[in-house]
Amino acid sequence: MSTDEDRLLEEEASAYGDDEKRRRRGYILSGLAFFLFGLTNNVLYVIILSAALDLVPPATPKGIIAFCNIAPSLVAKVGWPYVLKGRIRYTRRLLGCCALSVSGMVVVAAFDALPMRLLGIGLASFSSGLGELTFLQLSTTYGSLAGHCVGYFASGTGAAGIVGSFLWWEVRGLGVREGVGLSTIMPFVIPLTYFFILPSSNSVAVHTASNSGTEIPYAPLTTTEDEEVLGSDPPIVATLEGESVTVALSAEEKWHLVRPLLLRYMLPLFCVYLFEYTINQGVSPTLLYDSFTPSMLSRLILKIIHSPADFYPFWQLVYQTGVFLSRSSISMGLPPLPGWLISAPAVIQAFILLALTLESALGLAGNDTQGVLLVFVLISVEGICGGLAYVNVYHHINQRSPSSIAGDGTSTERARQEQEFRIGSIGFSDSLGILLASVVSVPTEVGLCRAQTRRGKRLCRGL
Repeated sequence: MSTDEDRLLEEEASAYGDDEKRRRRGYILSGLAFFLFGLTNNVLYVIILSAALDLVPPATPKGIIAFCNIAPSLVAKVGWPYVLKGRIRYTRRLLGCCALSVSGMVVVAAFDALPMRLLGIGLASFSSGLGELTFLQLSTTYGSLAGHCVGYFASGTGAAGIVGSFLWWEVRGLGVREGVGLSTIMPFVIPLTYFFILPSSNSVAVHTASNSGTEIPYAPLTTTEDEEVLGSDPPIVATLEGESVTVALSAEEKWHLVRPLLLRYMLPLFCVYLFEYTINQGVSPTLLYDSFTPSMLSRLILKIIHSPADFYPFWQLVYQTGVFLSRSSISMGLPPLPGWLISAPAVIQAFILLALTLESALGLAGNDTQGVLLVFVLISVEGICGGLAYVNVYHHINQRSPSSIAGDGTSTERARQEQEFRIGSIGFSDSLGILLASVVSVPTEVGLCRAQTRRGKRLCRGL
């Protein structure tokens, strides 16, 4: 072999090695960035729920915090994908989310009046809903890494439950003003991650149109700007055959895209969150025990639970741990659920809701020691099912093929907008389930407490 051929082979090997290093670096950085996006976007939501007892006067129903913490988020998830048209300005959105989150938490910390605190919670909630929508849509621009990005984003949202609860536990002794005030620094992680950690989508992936490997090139359209870089706001006007063409999905086209998703993805996700949050807000507060039979299990329980008031935060910790593990399933390399099993978590959640309701009302377990063990298992499964439903629905949506396959510049842009709309359109289903659960859970808790009182168990009356 000649010297020139040797040198050519070495150059090819070196170029391949450099490409592989860039690919791995993009893989790692994109996963880290989306994990931080999920963690930061959801952690304030968890902090507000954890601080509910400290944010409102004793006589005020705590459900008002849950309502104000989810209703504005639902408005954002319904309004943005269905109402707004054209290409998404990710930089403006994320900077806006950061500003809204900081403003909301400053209002909560600075004012003692309940209306002002509810206003601040509403601002933070709107930001969280818009942020979740935006990050999920942003994942679609990473092509073959879209599922990878969604997996890590879901893992981050699961971690937010544990991190948020722990953070408030640590700072609640400082009071609302200082404790909530310290949390205002967290939203700044979003723009820092976006500008300094997240790699450009064009540098790490192309858009995969289907599992068969058909690709949609995500090269920028010919526009009045020479380049499109991460952080710039892409225009929605393309130049096609010398004419400027606005690319935007109409209301009819959006309905055509969302209709196949209603029963297959939205309904299962709605049911999962309706059942899940009815358990968390309406049933879990009544799952209280104090009469334990002598056993090794009872001694272990008493080392963790020092009074009946400790049960509710303990159940929440068990639930959040299950959510974190299951939302991390894809990022940990586990295969996603097959499409025909997407509804399974909702069915299991329904049985768990029924079983826990009967346990609370009738005491089916027989004694308090067995009751704690039964509830622990069921709430662990509840958290796992909830997390699996979330991460798998968004993973499958990200893998769906666009109906507009690449051809000219406008069809490429339309395919991109279709993918962004599809994944963005799903979000209102889980928020609607949570909102309805916050309404259903109030009479549920009251009814279960009355049922316990009638059979001589009055622990729920003392909390």
